[in-house]
Amino acid sequence: MTSAKKIGSSAYREAGVDTDRAAEFTARITSRISGSGAAVHQPGGFCSGFRLPAGYEEPVLVSGADGVGTKLRLAIDHDRHGDIGQDLVAMCVNDILTSGAEPLFFLDYFATAALDPRVGEAVVEGIARACETAGCPLLGGETAEMPGFYRDGDYDLAGFAVGVVEHSRMRSREHSRIGDALIALPSSGVHSNGYSLVRKILAGQSAPVRELALPDGRALLDALLTPTRLYTDPVRALVETTGVHAFAHITGGGLHENIPRALGPDQDAALDASTWTLPEIFSWIQSAGGLQLDELHRVFNCGIGMIAVLPEAECERALRVLADSGLPGCWCIGTVVSGSGAVHIS
Repeated sequence: MTSAKKIGSSAYREAGVDTDRAAEFTARITSRISGSGAAVHQPGGFCSGFRLPAGYEEPVLVSGADGVGTKLRLAIDHDRHGDIGQDLVAMCVNDILTSGAEPLFFLDYFATAALDPRVGEAVVEGIARACETAGCPLLGGETAEMPGFYRDGDYDLAGFAVGVVEHSRMRSREHSRIGDALIALPSSGVHSNGYSLVRKILAGQSAPVRELALPDGRALLDALLTPTRLYTDPVRALVETTGVHAFAHITGGGLHENIPRALGPDQDAALDASTWTLPEIFSWIQSAGGLQLDELHRVFNCGIGMIAVLPEAECERALRVLADSGLPGCWCIGTVVSGSGAVHIS
């Protein structure tokens, strides 16, 4: 006689959800869901805990949630899943870094039509590696099989990062002052924003993306799928050794929408266009898409992944600190001026 459990499992599998395969997948990735000694795991339970570090007088928990957007479409279509996890971690962790917070832990959500263990393991492995780079454990997550909701082979990702900062040491736009210097921290490429426009441009090309190259010889697909840079070490170095006032993470909306988020309501950012050269990937996007430079600035990071706002007198020292932290190539890109929340590039 067939047990009720087997009947239920078989019926669910016929509906498109294989719980046995999901359990095997979870068992294989459990070793990557680790943590520091602060993690409090409940094996087989419904949640994980985390001990708040000692030494804070007035700790503030800082959280961020994000996804990867349609960069996923490129990764899925070309079977390139190993680095997309870093995009997910970086989008979340870089956001909370802007407060000066120290990342504590990360959680992920992976949803798909039917779980492909090979793809799922590649994605989770990438997430775990990025968490190690960011200095925060992958504390747990959720894997959801949703047949009929996603196309076969498709998946979506969401991430959640939590950090902590002493209340008196939080960085924010309230501290920015007219006359402050703006330091640009270079991006690794397009990062994870603007891919709907990128994909539209690619659709209009005479050859598929895998056959296209940049003038420097790099494969265009490789350039577009370069993972988002993590700024944990550079930001920590600035917070610990300089009087940095605020940070802007350059994501959706490009330079024009994100830099004002690090400035006061009566302040503008004046950027000197002569201080940087547009990286080749953005020159290709501009040329292939027939975009005006202003539109490029309003959609993409244009080679600038983060902006630090700090006293002008500390600019040169801050550049040395950033180089020593492992991020050479930063530069003073402009100043904070009187205004009403605009960005001027000239």
